[in-house]
Amino acid sequence: MIEPSAPAPPRTAPPCPAPCAGGPARLPVRPATGRFLVLAGVFVCAACGLVYELELVALASYLIGDSVTQASVVLSVMVFAMGIGSLAAKRLRRHAAIGFGAIEATLALVGGCSAMALYAVFAWTGAWGGVWTGGPRGLLVAFSLAIGLLIGAEVPLLMELIQRIRRQDAGGAVADLFAADYVGALVGGLAFPFLLLPLLGQLTGALLTGAVNVVAGGTLVLGLFRRDLTRRARWLLLVANLVVLGLLASGAALVGDFERAARQAVYGADVRVALQSDVQEIVLTGGTRGRPLDLFLDGRLRVSGQDERRYHEALVHPAMDGPHARVLILGGGDGLAAREVLRHGGVRRVDVVELDPAVVRLARTDPALARLNDHVYDDPRVHVSTADAFGWLRGAPAAAYDVVIEDLPDPGITASTKLYAQEFYGLARRTLAPRGRLVVHAGPVTTRPRAFWTVETTIRAAGLRTVAYRVSGRDSGFPPGPDRTTGAARAARDWGFVLASRTDPVLALDPTAPRPRTLTAASLAADARAALRTRVTGLAASTLVHPRYTG
Repeated sequence: MIEPSAPAPPRTAPPCPAPCAGGPARLPVRPATGRFLVLAGVFVCAACGLVYELELVALASYLIGDSVTQASVVLSVMVFAMGIGSLAAKRLRRHAAIGFGAIEATLALVGGCSAMALYAVFAWTGAWGGVWTGGPRGLLVAFSLAIGLLIGAEVPLLMELIQRIRRQDAGGAVADLFAADYVGALVGGLAFPFLLLPLLGQLTGALLTGAVNVVAGGTLVLGLFRRDLTRRARWLLLVANLVVLGLLASGAALVGDFERAARQAVYGADVRVALQSDVQEIVLTGGTRGRPLDLFLDGRLRVSGQDERRYHEALVHPAMDGPHARVLILGGGDGLAAREVLRHGGVRRVDVVELDPAVVRLARTDPALARLNDHVYDDPRVHVSTADAFGWLRGAPAAAYDVVIEDLPDPGITASTKLYAQEFYGLARRTLAPRGRLVVHAGPVTTRPRAFWTVETTIRAAGLRTVAYRVSGRDSGFPPGPDRTTGAARAARDWGFVLASRTDPVLALDPTAPRPRTLTAASLAADARAALRTRVTGLAASTLVHPRYTG
């Protein structure tokens, strides 16, 4: 009988120099605690990643304009890059710990410094560039791409790390990982508008987020997976994290000087007031030693001391030809439209509905601005409501006003698009007395005729009859409209207005009122003819669900 041969000894792998790549992690804590710490790291890193996204969208909307376009560019590029980053990170799975640590350090530096870099290019180069190349837009795409690649690379590496702590089915691991990721994104998404932006601002908020990011990533790797790294790798990662923290801290220490220098580069050396309200950035320049006062809201010139009287007289005086005892001003928190209203006799009440109380407060207290508006807020006939104009109109009484004046930003700025919608004009129409008039600032005529005539079409769609006119002489030194990339050659050089009522409105001046300094009946008629020559036909009305102010 043949004896069976003895079984061969089991084949074992040779010992690894350092930890075996892809093998079980050697943790200083129990596996359950290790899994919790990894998921906590996922939570923090996800929150930081979403803050970077929102910060890019917010800053690009402010610097470049048209928030819908900027949000679309940032989010689409970033999501695309996340997919590429996930694929690229597959090559790092054998070195998941050191790879994740390096990615978090890089992400913290890139994301934390992105706001300062964008603002610096905007302030000092003056190069706007196209959608994909050059200037702030090109840099916006580059940051979106880089941050998306790094965020996308996190997921497969974290999946590898969490599986190395304790193997489980892929579905369960994905569920745990994504649950922590999505909850972290929720916290980051809420922290940005309600905590970081109002308390720290965009620049310091981004730098602080980067610091949190690098501390979370470095602590996770160096604390939990340090035994998986060689001594040299541990030191390299520690030094890299400290360098990133030092750079972010230096940026935070210098952010005040940086903002002042950048403001001077954008607005000139005569910046007197610069504040960030809950609604917008407000900057006042000039107004002393004979220099004209300029008011900027979110970087757009809203009041220029050199030409504001032409704008406000053209906005107010034609609408005041007729009954005008009760006047409603939507916007106009600077008090300059109210100044022109109060020049007419017979005005009994002026209601100003302004979204930002900081603008009204500045118009009351700043000596130069209060002098320019003739201290209108000291007049007992002027009453201020701090509210969104759309919501306020929904609760306004019917037939309450003889004149409604819309002193609002140019149409096409996304935040104000609803204030140029057919539904909004329908609400305004309801508040008009039978012989009441509505006047609307509709943006420049010569450079954006399609947007201007869309406003006129939309007002007619709301059941009002209209007459359009324009006034030239606009100071073109700073882009006022929705697209901050407009160069000097295409800067607006006029203002367009639409006067509307239930019957055919008559474009004229009140003969009983003091004579305007910049406007006559003859020039007004010529302005109406000039506007009519630019008419664009075949336009559709703009609505809340289908805004049409594209150019």
